Amino acid sequence: MNLIKSTGTFGFYTIISRILGYLRDILIAIFLGTGFIADAFFVAFRIPNTFRRLFAEGTFNAAFVPSYTSELAKSKSNSSKFAGEIFNLLFLGLFFLVLLIEIFMPYFVSLIAPGFVEDDKKIELATYLTRITFPFLMFVSLSSFFSAILNSHNKFAVASAAPIILNVVLIVILLFGKILNDKLIVYLSYGVSIAGFLQLIFLYKFVTKFYSVKFNFNFKFGKAVKIFFRKLLPSIFSSGVTQINILVGTIIASFQASAVSYLYYADRIYQINLAIAGIAIGVVVLPQLSRHVQSKNNNKILLIQNKALELSMFLSLPATAALLVGSEQIISSLFGYGAFSNEAVINSSKALYYFALGLPAFALIKIFSSFFFANHDTKTPFYISLFSVALNILISLYYFRYIGFIIIPIATTISSWFNSIILFIYLINRSLFRFNNTFTSKFFKIIFASISMGLFFKFLTSFFENQLAYYYEYKILFLFLCVILCVVFYFLISILIKAFNSKDLKLKY
Repeated sequence: MNLIKSTGTFGFYTIISRILGYLRDILIAIFLGTGFIADAFFVAFRIPNTFRRLFAEGTFNAAFVPSYTSELAKSKSNSSKFAGEIFNLLFLGLFFLVLLIEIFMPYFVSLIAPGFVEDDKKIELATYLTRITFPFLMFVSLSSFFSAILNSHNKFAVASAAPIILNVVLIVILLFGKILNDKLIVYLSYGVSIAGFLQLIFLYKFVTKFYSVKFNFNFKFGKAVKIFFRKLLPSIFSSGVTQINILVGTIIASFQASAVSYLYYADRIYQINLAIAGIAIGVVVLPQLSRHVQSKNNNKILLIQNKALELSMFLSLPATAALLVGSEQIISSLFGYGAFSNEAVINSSKALYYFALGLPAFALIKIFSSFFFANHDTKTPFYISLFSVALNILISLYYFRYIGFIIIPIATTISSWFNSIILFIYLINRSLFRFNNTFTSKFFKIIFASISMGLFFKFLTSFFENQLAYYYEYKILFLFLCVILCVVFYFLISILIKAFNSKDLKLKY
């Protein structure tokens, strides 16, 4: 396996999905803005979408891949039996979970968006829409199971391309926004569940080469299956701690008008980088790292860990610099159209600025957690994540009454840095990770290149100040011009100071 090539493959399809997701969101911003209807839809969409991120973006892999890889090393029949038992348990569990929540949906939405309770129309609409979107949870969770099998066999392209289906379906619906008018959010909600089903069918077509579904509710499970389910909940919580913190933020933000929408749009921007700098790298390294841990190949383990960390910083630090110096111009250029007011731009950009401060930490959590997961340890990241979420809740609740929704991205960033630092300390103390001879020099070179690019981006946004202003119709074109110029600048300076080594493109892991 080549880390950069595999990450590039995963990242390419992820970027396509994120770009389509952006097109989806700009259409939502135009038609819905940040008002009452938008808040209700975002709560209905946030719930299944959070589960999509929790299951699909590496967290299910964290428990499944090391166990499946171990069974695969024994024999193909062992791995097929293990996968079959996991699928049948997942199918039954998810079916009854979705059925139960559908029945008690009003109470469920009240827990997720308690700030809506006093507004009868808002809570009623959010409940109705969430009932429609919630089956997506079952479809996306089973899709994650198929994706984990493909990832275990180093087949990353199909798994990373599957989420594109959701964005394509929603974009097609949004193109009829003017015709659908008030019914648009209902059709969008149905589109979420339909897309989840299509994604499941799409993945199953490719996974049949390695596994075929056979329904068998025997409930006689081996030791490997019991170990897997003991690891599953901790892995979901620990690897998905950023998404859990964001969900917590959504719950608290529901008490302030339009705050849910501000956080949603800010979240969409930094998630584009996190998808590659954290999620893609974490997903890609886990199968190979698990194999080397199994065979106790310490040299390969050290090489993969350092290169994964290096690549994560190479991708996340320049993005952090750009988001810090140009958060308002970025939000304005991407979403500042139609019903999305200048006030919405300012508030969303404030949220983006504070989320940006935590972007490297969000990525590090994904990378460091994968080091634990490869060693079959999901409990340590789980306990650390519990403290992180508790810290996030305490900060958010205490300061929300004083400064409003802006405390949510601040608290998320603080708790995420706490999480990543404690994970690092535990890795070092347990001798599960150490820096190699080249990492430190590369890291400082990456910092220098990132700061240089940030200053260049600041210069460009000042130079095109009028063209990036809220009122300018074609501001998005000038933003893309700035981004392209900065990407070229960053790679040139990285090559010049050897922060990026072309030999890594051919290096096998």
